[in-house]
Amino acid sequence: MEAKLITLSGKVQGVGFRYHTKNIADQYGIKGYAKNLTEDVEVFAQGEGASLERFTDEVVNNPAPASRIEDYTVNSVETEEKYTEFKTL
Repeated sequence: MEAKLITLSGKVQGVGFRYHTKNIADQYGIKGYAKNLTEDVEVFAQGEGASLERFTDEVVNNPAPASRIEDYTVNSVETEEKYTEFKTL
């Protein structure tokens, strides 16, 4: 299982971004979380190769309609923790 840490900035808070991201995660079988940081949103995603890549692409390129991503980073990470669902925090 692979994991990615995605940080997105722009108009990503108060616009349904985390809820929309959860719907995408559920569609692709991705586990992890989306949470607000001070001004950004952090997404931790665990999943299998192709599904994780499609999820990442959707989150970055097809965010919630009212949101606007100005910048983002995607980093592969290693973790021992195994999530059982995708949560919005």
